[in-house]
Amino acid sequence: MSADTAALASKNEDSPRGFAFALTAYLLWGFLPIYMKALAHIPPAEVIAHRIIWSLPLAGIILLILGRTADVKAALRSPRTLAMASLTAALITVNWGTYVWAIAAGHALDAALGYFINPLFSILLGAILLKERLEPLQIAAIALAAIAVAVLAFDSGGVPWVAIILTVTWGFYAFFRKTLPVGPNQGFFLEVLLLSVPALLYVLYLEFAGVGHFGHTGLSDTALLFGCGAITAVPLMIYANGAKLLRLSTIGIMQYIAPTIIFLIAVFVFKEPVSTARMIAFPLIWSALLLYSWSMLKQSRRA
Repeated sequence: MSADTAALASKNEDSPRGFAFALTAYLLWGFLPIYMKALAHIPPAEVIAHRIIWSLPLAGIILLILGRTADVKAALRSPRTLAMASLTAALITVNWGTYVWAIAAGHALDAALGYFINPLFSILLGAILLKERLEPLQIAAIALAAIAVAVLAFDSGGVPWVAIILTVTWGFYAFFRKTLPVGPNQGFFLEVLLLSVPALLYVLYLEFAGVGHFGHTGLSDTALLFGCGAITAVPLMIYANGAKLLRLSTIGIMQYIAPTIIFLIAVFVFKEPVSTARMIAFPLIWSALLLYSWSMLKQSRRA
């Protein structure tokens, strides 16, 4: 940690540089559905495999530039760290796979819902697993989110699985990621390193079977699949470095930027229908997030 970063952390203040990093990451995540939609004709498993494969060299180069390779070497010698990294890698793979499928299948609104609910689920996880005390406003926010999910479930005759899977996998990913004894950039490299072997074997199988899209179905598909590395690794690493320079309350409020953009793209670009149930559920979620934000601001002032 640099002297500037340490000073900011001790003062619990926001840095303009941290704000710029975080805003850039959330904007990139917000517009990601447009990129994923261009890959909608390719099976999600193949897209995820290429996200993993092409993220690895990019993440490795960044670690070399930062001089943080020693942390990765130490992690590779620790069975406990490898086990935890394998768990977080599995969770993020399911999250990515669900997200890619949702965008391709016309469920971008459900993806937005999942990422709107996520901070409330994280609060619930903290209360259940870490015995953290919930503020009355936080309890009210979680209750509103639960009502919104119930409305959608009643309307569709089933649970909104896309939103639930995205919420749960990302929530547990963030929870277990905190226990990984390496920095954010090193942790991401370790995860894609562990995933790279099965991903590469899967892509090679597709290529030998003649059903792969990399280098066979046009320059556009090849370029888009190759670019999956950048659109996966760059926002994560930008965010990881920005989060260190911001207060938790600031991050908590800024995280709504991405799902808000996803919601707008789903409605106005992808033309997904906004049913009566969604017209009820989303305002409930937004009200819950207002309560959550107010609670975070109150806690920040007290701190």
